[in-house]
Amino acid sequence: MIVNIARRAHDHNWELDPITRSLLDTDFYKLLMLQFIWKHFPRTRAGFALQNRTVQVRLGEVVDIGELREQLESTRRLRFYKSELIWLAGNTFYGKRGIFEPDFLEWLDRDFRLSDFDLSVQDGQISLRFDGLWTETTLWEIYALSAIDELKTRAALKRLTEFELDILYARAKTRLWEKMERLRGVPGLSVSDFGTRRRHSFLWHEYVVKAMSDVLGASFAGSSNTYLAYKHDLEAIGTNAHELPMALAALAETDDDLRTAQYRLLELWQKSYQGELLILLPDTFGTTQFLQNAPEWVADWTGQRIDSKDPFAAGDEYIAWLKGHGRDPRRKRLIASDALDVDRILALHAHFSGKILAGRPEDFRSAADFLDAQRWKLERRIRFSAGWGTLLTNDFRNCDPRAGDGFNPISLVCKLVSVEGRPAVKLSDNYKKAMGPAEEVERYRTIFGVEGVSDVPVEV
Repeated sequence: MIVNIARRAHDHNWELDPITRSLLDTDFYKLLMLQFIWKHFPRTRAGFALQNRTVQVRLGEVVDIGELREQLESTRRLRFYKSELIWLAGNTFYGKRGIFEPDFLEWLDRDFRLSDFDLSVQDGQISLRFDGLWTETTLWEIYALSAIDELKTRAALKRLTEFELDILYARAKTRLWEKMERLRGVPGLSVSDFGTRRRHSFLWHEYVVKAMSDVLGASFAGSSNTYLAYKHDLEAIGTNAHELPMALAALAETDDDLRTAQYRLLELWQKSYQGELLILLPDTFGTTQFLQNAPEWVADWTGQRIDSKDPFAAGDEYIAWLKGHGRDPRRKRLIASDALDVDRILALHAHFSGKILAGRPEDFRSAADFLDAQRWKLERRIRFSAGWGTLLTNDFRNCDPRAGDGFNPISLVCKLVSVEGRPAVKLSDNYKKAMGPAEEVERYRTIFGVEGVSDVPVEV
C-alpha cells in the first residue's frame, strides 16, 4: 500500500472537503448504544457538551469556527446509505448475525436525524452543545470530536510547504513502522484500533488501520471505527460506554436507586442483546465500589474494559475479584484502552499473558525478545487485548519540521451532561476526569465512596 499522504493533504480543497463522509464513521459502540436507547428510551431528552481538558490550547483561536459550523451542518445532512444498512443487517459481529434488529435498521433508514447544535467561542475555547432527543444527540459525540481534531490538524497543515509536508508524514510513517515492528510477531498479542475520536485526520486514520492490518496480521483484531471495518472487511470492535450508566443514574429518584443504577443498566443491556456483548466498564462511579457491590451474576459477564484506572492494578483487581467469585480469569477478557502506546501495550501483555523471566518490560524492543524463551514465556492469566487510541492514530509529536506543537494531540471530550434536565455525572477512577456540577460530583462521591480513586495527570 503506497499512499502519498503529503500530496493528498496538499491538494485537498479544505473549504469543501467533508470530514465525516459517512454516518458509519463512528465508534461501533455508539451504534450499539443507539439501538439500546431507541428501544428503551425513545422519548428521553439528553444534552451533550464539549470539554477541552488541555486548557492551555485555546481551540477557539486555532480552529476556524465558520469551518467547524460548515462541517457540522454537512454531517447533520448525512443519511445512512442502503449498502451500509444491508451490511449492518447481514454482517457477523462477534460471531453473531442479526445484532441489529430489522425495525431499528428501518428506523435508521426512514426516521433517523441528528439534532441541531449550539456553537460559539467563549474565552478562547470552543463552546459546543447538542440538546434534543437522546436518539438524536448521542451520535454527535464522535462526529464532533473527529471534526474538531481534523480542523485543528488542517490549520497546522496550512502553515507548511509541500516539502515540509513530506517531512512531516515521513517522520510519522517512520514512527508508525517502528511501533508496528516492535509488536509484529509477539505471541498471543491482540491489538485493536480505538483511535477515531482523536485522530489526526480521516485520511491518516485509514492509512494507519490498513498498515496495522497488513503488518500485524492476526494480531490486529479490528477497528472500533465502523466505516473502516465496513470498507476494509475488518472486525468492528466495541460494546458500550459510560454514557449509559450516567444516564440511568441521572434518572434515579432516590440515593438507593442511584447506587444500583449501574447494575440495572447491565441487566437491561444483557436482556437487550440476548447475553452477547457482555464487557463491563465499571469505572463510571469507581471500579472498586462497582466490584465490591456487584450482584453475583455480574461475574458471568465476558470481561472488563479498563479506562481510567492504572491498568496493571485494575487488571489484578478484576482477576482477584473473579477468583473470589469462583470464576476462572483465563476464560475472561481484559481490555485496556486509556493512553496506550507500545511500551505499555507490551508490558501489559507480558503482565497478563506471560511471565517475564529476566529483564524489565521496557527492555523488550522487538518481537524477537518476546520469542526468546530464556526471557519470557506464555503463561496466560486472562485474555488480554489492547484498544490503542490516540497514540496510534495521532502521534505526530516532534514530527513538525518547524518544531512546533500544533500537531500534538489534546484531551478533548464530548460527554453527556444532562438527561431530562437533570445533571449527568461521571466520577471515574481518576479525580481529574470527574465530570458534572461540583455539588453533584460531591453528592455522588458521598454515595459511591472514593476507594481506589487516584489523582494522576490526564494524558490523552
